[in-house]
Amino acid sequence: MIEKLVETVNGWLWSPFLIAFIVCCGLYFSIRTRFLQIRHVKEMIRLVTMGKSSEAGVSSFQALTMSLSGRIGVGNVAGTATGIAYGGPGAVFWMWVITFIGAATAYVESTLAQIYKEEQDGQYRGGPAFYIEKGLGWKWFAVVIAAAIILSMAVLMPGIQANSIADSFSNAFGIPKLVTGIFVIAVLGFTIFGGVKRIAKTAEIVVPFMAVVYLLVAIAIIAANIEKVPDVFGLIFKSAFGADQVFGGILGSAVMWGVKRGLYANEAGQGTGAHPAAAAEVSHPAKQGLVQAFSIYLDVFLIVTATALMILFTGQYNVINEKTGETIVENLKGVEPGAGYTQAAVDTLFPGFGSAFIAIALFFFAFTTMYAYYYIAETNLAYLVRSEKRGTAFFALKLIFLAATFYGTVKTATTAWAMGDIGLGIMVWLNLIAILLLFKPAYMALKDYEEQLKQGKDPEFNASKYGIKNAKFWENGYKRWEEKKEKAL
Repeated sequence: MIEKLVETVNGWLWSPFLIAFIVCCGLYFSIRTRFLQIRHVKEMIRLVTMGKSSEAGVSSFQALTMSLSGRIGVGNVAGTATGIAYGGPGAVFWMWVITFIGAATAYVESTLAQIYKEEQDGQYRGGPAFYIEKGLGWKWFAVVIAAAIILSMAVLMPGIQANSIADSFSNAFGIPKLVTGIFVIAVLGFTIFGGVKRIAKTAEIVVPFMAVVYLLVAIAIIAANIEKVPDVFGLIFKSAFGADQVFGGILGSAVMWGVKRGLYANEAGQGTGAHPAAAAEVSHPAKQGLVQAFSIYLDVFLIVTATALMILFTGQYNVINEKTGETIVENLKGVEPGAGYTQAAVDTLFPGFGSAFIAIALFFFAFTTMYAYYYIAETNLAYLVRSEKRGTAFFALKLIFLAATFYGTVKTATTAWAMGDIGLGIMVWLNLIAILLLFKPAYMALKDYEEQLKQGKDPEFNASKYGIKNAKFWENGYKRWEEKKEKAL
């Protein structure tokens, strides 16, 4: 019964209208900013390595790695596989498209998070709830989106990460999903209940390493199948437009699943990437907006593309017509859509290594993503609860988060992904409406940044100059944290 309800709600949220809305918003932001995602690539790369942290905020690079730890997760490995399973090879092209136009969306939401951030307990905090309340003045909308993000991050989306870990461990080591579920929530619980944070710190070190190794494995597989390059890329482009004879009947699914899985991987428009963006110590909001726009390029054009090419070059995938239930391609009999495709792909070149490697990589990718989910949920709960009951609220949130994670490990991948898609859909609807209405401050910040660059300056922002209200941090210009501290003393 729960599965049927999840399927129905998912269908309502992910209507063709939402796909059109996402694409139109991304195109609108791209056109209005004169395709900053192309014009400012060089500046994005320069900014990634600049900036310093302070006692209140992290550096641009640290904010980038924080957002990447949330982005590089199951969506890059299992999510890409499910996109191919239900949308065919053409879904990969639409993942690229939504990422390209989504870079402008990522700029807008991250710049807004910087403009309307505030300092709480010696730390910078911000995100959709903050910029909606301060920018639009709609407290009720801010409360709604904060509650929606908590629901999505703590209840609906953790199950995807946990399910993929359990699925890959079952394929690689034969470990029952129940056992994996208990292990995952034990490790996760040890971390989020405030014990020693060394597990999270270890994961932060291991994830970049795993990402590099993952890319090297993908390059090895592509090199071993180099003669297939024209055929694979031809298949992707033909399938994307319904020109391939085999996949021509699922063109709508290719677009739908490409956009859905592309969004899940790059997070542009969800509002989740805005939280780490607000935590950065920068002299101008546009700086972090550009850095965050670049982060989704790193995420999708490297990790997601690596996954897709490994699967397609080795032919280790099935394709199912979601409407009719008909199996169009069946190269992996009995393998459920998800990490199993990627494991089988790696096994073609490294027999016996692929399943174990993907299982371990997924564990670290998914674990840090779940940790990021909890941080975002807690940030929004802190926005809603500003009383002495906050400690009790945080405790309850931890229990709910762990229960949702465990539930995800023992359910089917289809149900786990459907629940995650509901969470994703809710956040995208609410956040896109908000940033569409709040585009003007982000646009003014970009123009101001570009003007100062032309003058050879290191841009600094002054919200008062543009009449932007409630941007208290930027009133009368940027003041470095150290200067504010000295003034306070």
